[in-house]
Amino acid sequence: MASARVTGTTAAPPGTGRASARARDWAEIQERMLVPLYEAVHDRLEVGPATSVLGLGCRSGLALLLAAGRGAQVAGLEPDDELRGLARERRLRVAAHHRPGADVARSAYSLVTVFEQPPPGTEPRRTVAAAARLVLPGGHVVLAAWGPRERCESAAVLDVARRMARRSGARDPFELSPPGALEDLLAGTVLRPAGGGRVGCPFAYPDPGSAVRGLLATGLYDAAAEFSGPALVAKELEESLQPYLRPDGTVRMANVFRYLIAERPR
Repeated sequence: MASARVTGTTAAPPGTGRASARARDWAEIQERMLVPLYEAVHDRLEVGPATSVLGLGCRSGLALLLAAGRGAQVAGLEPDDELRGLARERRLRVAAHHRPGADVARSAYSLVTVFEQPPPGTEPRRTVAAAARLVLPGGHVVLAAWGPRERCESAAVLDVARRMARRSGARDPFELSPPGALEDLLAGTVLRPAGGGRVGCPFAYPDPGSAVRGLLATGLYDAAAEFSGPALVAKELEESLQPYLRPDGTVRMANVFRYLIAERPR
């Protein structure tokens, strides 16, 4: 099977126009892959007009937009300038940091979501501790992670990031996948486990070029691009997608994500 050509897929160096392009790639290509996860959580917790939602690391805000569509009051925190700008284009209240009385006005929320894995250099326990401080008594915090590696066809594709980063410290996307890993993050907080589940989130793209752009937009390949060069990472990523290329030219990988619901006692 011939390899499709990929154009415009190099990783986005910080502070350039490519950073904006990569943020757009996330919002327009990759973010929708997680809609089944967002909707499963919203259904499980009956998100609606009585719910106030804070998204930690909300990126361009699709999960918040879906919650707002159910009538919830929503706000987000997103440190990346480009992604935060896209969320604001969706008329969402998103700030870089939590400052009561500023962009994100509430001091606590009935639901705090952490759908995205913290970036390299950020300790997941600190993120969970922050979520615990921002949730109301009787409210919930939701943590999400990739499911078991063997249940995720994207595992082989994500392995490109690890291989090409060598010793530069790329985060393993499956570090929170083992049983009990998410639950362990609750230690030392007021939160207690209150259920969870697994959700199928297939990654489906119209062509390999879109797949490469969407995957690079996750940020998981940043360390690899820095160590091995963005062009080489894009090439290796394109080649790793070949087993998932369908006769009609589309790309599809079946994946499972898991989520943990934690409750703050009243």
